[in-house]
Amino acid sequence: MTDTTVDADTGSGQEARPGPAVVLGPVAVRADIPRARRIVVKVGSSSVSGAAAGQIAPLVDALAAAHRRGTEVLLVSSGAIATGFPFLGLEGRPEDLATQQAAAATGQAVLMVRYQQELDRHGLVAAQILLTAGDLQNPTHRVNAQRAMDRLLALRVLPIVNENDTVATHEIRFGDNDRLAALVARQVGADALVLLSDVEALYTKPPEQPGAERIEEVPFGDDLAGVTFGSVGAAGVGTGGAGTKVAAARLAAEAGTSVLVTATALVARALEGEHVGTWFAAAPRR
Repeated sequence: MTDTTVDADTGSGQEARPGPAVVLGPVAVRADIPRARRIVVKVGSSSVSGAAAGQIAPLVDALAAAHRRGTEVLLVSSGAIATGFPFLGLEGRPEDLATQQAAAATGQAVLMVRYQQELDRHGLVAAQILLTAGDLQNPTHRVNAQRAMDRLLALRVLPIVNENDTVATHEIRFGDNDRLAALVARQVGADALVLLSDVEALYTKPPEQPGAERIEEVPFGDDLAGVTFGSVGAAGVGTGGAGTKVAAARLAAEAGTSVLVTATALVARALEGEHVGTWFAAAPRR
């Protein structure tokens, strides 16, 4: 099957790379993920920095497999600050804002090189998109960002989105990329959002505590009464936790995007539609 894309500036048609003969469409259950038209995958700092940097290769393999099926894939990747501070001679995450910004500027370049090196094995090209919360609140910036992402996807390029920590202030201290991923998913009309972390699913209380029960599915509108979420783990290199993932999942689900929360190590199985993680059902799309 051959798709035709339309140039956003001239309106002229041009042939895109052929995709597989698969019907792409909405995602209502996990098994639908392989046929999603467009997905957003978010990965945290603890999964791609430091000793965990080796997980970038299998992550890219899973994204490339989805790409080959014809799905348009966007990656929201944390990790710039955590990747950067060893190159600045720092032993841990810096506390002052200026050094965090310096680490982000250094680490973002290294992170993109690592992603592109793995994408080269699949003949894919990455594009860097750095956003702040203000960009998605400003109508002009928001439209420009969406137009760029849409065009990159039409050109079969993999957009890699991160918060612009070099110029951000409040976001570095209190923001998290789970929310950014949900906002991006809403902006581009993604069929599914996959939030990756160190834990294979959400639990009714921190999984190390007695009596913790795995949450398989969350119907749309469920307030998860009685569920207790722990604090951020993973040696403090990230800013998100189970609570931020639930908030992000609800934000995306309200816009009609189904959400799967699972471990980075299970990303290939998740994108193949296997029964992993915690599933958040989406509201019906208008």
